[in-house]
Amino acid sequence: MEIAPGVHSLGQKQGGRVHAFLLDDGTGLTLIDTMYDADARHVLEAIGGLGRTPADLKRILLTHGHKSHLGGVATLKRLSGATVYAHEWEADIVAGERKAQGVTLRPMRPLRPYLPVYPLQIVLALGLPPGDHPPCPVDRPLQDGERVGPVVVVEAPGHSPGHVAFWWPAFNLNPAQQRVSLGRMAELDAAIVAVGHGEPITENAAAAVGKLATSAGR
Repeated sequence: MEIAPGVHSLGQKQGGRVHAFLLDDGTGLTLIDTMYDADARHVLEAIGGLGRTPADLKRILLTHGHKSHLGGVATLKRLSGATVYAHEWEADIVAGERKAQGVTLRPMRPLRPYLPVYPLQIVLALGLPPGDHPPCPVDRPLQDGERVGPVVVVEAPGHSPGHVAFWWPAFNLNPAQQRVSLGRMAELDAAIVAVGHGEPITENAAAAVGKLATSAGR
């Protein structure tokens, strides 16, 4: 489903109703996360539905090192030759050299909307199969504030220590005004920045917003 111009949302029930996002900026395809299945069939179907081939996939950006977001990375890397990016803290998890950090067995509240995700939490907490993903080396680490393809990297730790979010500046109607607004927000020296899309920025929030303001002016 295209949720904005050039932004296609992909989802599946397995993996805790996990989603990935396929971006088309006119120069090539960028994929954010690869969902749960090792054969990457949902992603490949989406690429084909756009009239494209795996060779058009240029970048695979990983938000963090949990299996539900990494399932298809090895297959997609093999078929496309795309550059794989992840935060340096998560890179050895993606490569299969370290287990992802364990999670608690305690369910989150409110309980009713959380129930569809709880079986995945049990798998992660107990290390049960199929908790592992086919490993794939990371080609390049992601740095807070850098631009990769059409998006800018935003460090967003909390869900995992190396969790990142991505921001596409093209969604702003007035880039000049947006740069000024980011600068003003950076000057507030906020401890936490909550956003309408992506994860809240809970560490070094003011510095992260400042870097975004600088990168938006390039």
